[in-house]
Amino acid sequence: MRVFRGHLHAVPTPTAVAIGNFDGVHLGHAALLRQLVTTAAVRGLTPTVLTFEPHPREFFSPTTAPARLSTLREKLELLAEQGVAQTMVCPFNHRFAALGAEDFVSVVLRDALRARYVVIGDDFRFGRGRDGDFALLQKMGAAAGFEVAAMGSVLRSGVRVSSSAVRAALSAGDLSLAAALLGRPYSMDGQVVRGQQLGRQIGFATANLRIKHNPLPLCGVFAVEVTGLGGAPLPGVANLGLRPTVGGTRPLLEVHLFDFSKDIYGAHIAVRFLKKLRDEQRFADFSALKAQIALDAAAARDFFATADVDS
Repeated sequence: MRVFRGHLHAVPTPTAVAIGNFDGVHLGHAALLRQLVTTAAVRGLTPTVLTFEPHPREFFSPTTAPARLSTLREKLELLAEQGVAQTMVCPFNHRFAALGAEDFVSVVLRDALRARYVVIGDDFRFGRGRDGDFALLQKMGAAAGFEVAAMGSVLRSGVRVSSSAVRAALSAGDLSLAAALLGRPYSMDGQVVRGQQLGRQIGFATANLRIKHNPLPLCGVFAVEVTGLGGAPLPGVANLGLRPTVGGTRPLLEVHLFDFSKDIYGAHIAVRFLKKLRDEQRFADFSALKAQIALDAAAARDFFATADVDS
């Protein structure tokens, strides 16, 4: 998938465009993207996504913005899996936020993206002050030479599929509901880095991933699967959080893979969260921590022994 940074240069061919933040790329997003890809194929257009970095809510209110479900890299990977051929990532800054609705349509959609078809979610707003809505975009699109369509809500398990609903499920530890809304288990990916080697010292060597999600969308100890190391997904147990027992201050994802001893430093892996085992907690000493990790590993093994894990 091609990635364009900013809207200063036009894409090479006319496009069908889906606009949105696409945080998590859940089933609602997937339905919209199917419509995009299908229409693009019929009309001979390039299926394209317009998204923003950072999330507009992070720009306007960084201290109260919701937890991200996906980093930019994760989002781009998920969009590519949905058949998107190219993505334009517009830096959401003061200049972009100041674009009026007319300039957004003429400068970004008409000139930079060469849009012939635009599809949006039912709650999409655009332009300075979020003044633009579907009706205005449809009117402006007719003048600018593109058709506009809106995608209705998607329901799963009686819940409207949205990034907010996924965040709520993850925060509550309901990984089954989160997976139902996403269409897959929630996951995070990253490069394995060297840690303090504390896990190795107590008999539970871990693969450590520095996490860019801040705040975290979920926290605690989980039964997980790891992909990216070749072959089938590997089972394990993971701690995601600040590690209060050892005085941690930055989010870290620590994964202990069962019956695995290879050196994987530098590997880029994805961690699927399948079941929450407990909340993160502070222990009095390493002995207490080691004892609890043994219990966590046993609980995760029991989960894999009895669960029907769809890998």
